[in-house]
Amino acid sequence: MKIKKTELPAKSVLSGEKSFFDYTDSFRGDVLNGERNISTADIGRAFFTSTPQWGKKMFDFRNRIVKIFGLKTGKERNESLRPEDLHLEIGEQVGIFTIFDKTDHEIILGENDKHLDFRVSLLYDKAKHSTEADSLTISTTVKYHNRMGKLYFLPVRPFHRLIVPVMLKKMIAKLEYRSEP
Repeated sequence: MKIKKTELPAKSVLSGEKSFFDYTDSFRGDVLNGERNISTADIGRAFFTSTPQWGKKMFDFRNRIVKIFGLKTGKERNESLRPEDLHLEIGEQVGIFTIFDKTDHEIILGENDKHLDFRVSLLYDKAKHSTEADSLTISTTVKYHNRMGKLYFLPVRPFHRLIVPVMLKKMIAKLEYRSEP
């Protein structure tokens, strides 16, 4: 399974605001799902259950540090990551993420904080022809509010670029496994 760095998809809800963001990245992978219909809820559940163990440890470390500066940690929110407990409706909060928007093919999650706002798009693009593979793209956008936002994201960026492709690969594996008859 190959994950490719790509541009923010034009089909994404976020693409209309591209010039507003200070940072964007997108990673895409093919999904071989046979005839199964993959829903945005399936994609969201795969996202919230695909963080590698080393990523969880890094996020816990991040939370301990940013708490000192009064930034959001997500610890005060529902952190149940049991897939059956995730409804993924607009306004629902899971850890640090709020579900901002949802279409038939995309979920937009993220958070607003005093240093920066970020959005994550999980876009499932169903192939138009049966010979093409479907695709799943994770796009991240960031808007800095101040120097603290820029400073915060400086050390986060390289780890972000490492963890997103790993998560995408795990998500695709979960979605393909669920699509088997």
